Amino acid sequence: MELIISLIAGAIGGNVAGGAIKNINQGTVINSIAGILGGGLGGSILSMVGAGALAGGGGLDVMSIIGQLVSGGVGGGVVLAVVSAVRKALGK
Repeated sequence: MELIISLIAGAIGGNVAGGAIKNINQGTVINSIAGILGGGLGGSILSMVGAGALAGGGGLDVMSIIGQLVSGGVGGGVVLAVVSAVRKALGK
């Protein structure tokens, strides 16, 4: 369940980042794919490092869900920015 929350938050984060920062917007499909990848990575990294109170012991308590939403959303935005930079460097 934690992974699903992170993936959904990542997709949302990628699209929000693309909408907020027009320079990195790659369209809904690529924003979503980059966000899903980033959300999965962000959630996995949060779980690995144990990020204090936000990790919440890996359960489905409120702090754990908030941590997954934040890490997934931020991860989605970061991966979208990286994808955008790579695509611009390649001239696409």
